[in-house]
Amino acid sequence: MRIRPLLCATITAAALACLTAAPATASVRHSPGGGTDVVEYECRPGAGVTGETQRIRVQVELTMPTGAWPGVELVIGWRGAYVDGSQLTAPQGELSGLKLYAYAGISDVPGFTSATGVADLPEVSPGGPVPLPEGTVELRSTPNRAGVAAVRPGAINFGRGPTAPLIECDVQNRDALRTYPLTIGDAGGDATPTPTSTDPAASEPPASTPTASPTGSPTATTSTDTTDDTPDDTADDTATTASGKVARTPAGSVATGGGGEAGPDARLILLGGLALTAAGTGGLLWQRLRPRRT
Repeated sequence: MRIRPLLCATITAAALACLTAAPATASVRHSPGGGTDVVEYECRPGAGVTGETQRIRVQVELTMPTGAWPGVELVIGWRGAYVDGSQLTAPQGELSGLKLYAYAGISDVPGFTSATGVADLPEVSPGGPVPLPEGTVELRSTPNRAGVAAVRPGAINFGRGPTAPLIECDVQNRDALRTYPLTIGDAGGDATPTPTSTDPAASEPPASTPTASPTGSPTATTSTDTTDDTPDDTADDTATTASGKVARTPAGSVATGGGGEAGPDARLILLGGLALTAAGTGGLLWQRLRPRRT
């Protein structure tokens, strides 16, 4: 019986077992929200001007910021262009100093509902076309907590100030519009961090305070500290991911080289493969070095 083919087959089987024990990784792709970029507006004249109600269609593109955090002002980019020649016609009245006020509707994060931006417009004549800004309008807002918000194009107004629009345009197809995901912070928690004390005296236990007893003799009150008797080296390590799920790492499996889910079994397979490899190498050397019979 020849030993060399048997050793080669054993080593190959051990290597295949080690490869199949390695954890698999998956690649996740995030697609933008579905829907249309064309916003249908109904525009009505405001106070101080006269005109008819108009229907226009504007293609709106929103650009979401990266690295947004609670309590910090963020900027959403807004770009708009008329579709199918449905340009807005200016009403009759005084239109000097006309500006565009663009809005975005925000949902899914409590207390974070809208963003607003303003842009100057060229001189507009009564009864003439009302242009849209050629560049990007910056919509600004400040979230108050972390989370993943859904952003849609909102209303647009034209006027000299945000509270006195001369033309008001409301969205008519909100549910059909494309939504943009906006991630804020770690997608969980509030903007206000939990305060921590840096005063060493604050971490010391309170001193015993004598209290008066009915007999007049002082009685000292003591505080009892409660400790956890569970050993740290036998508990499982847990970590909370950004999605709120708990990733569990079995105890004793940190140094396996195959990730927390590999566990002690992966180390046994790796050690077994190394032992078989060493045995095979020793057998080959012994076959070459032993004296041959003539």
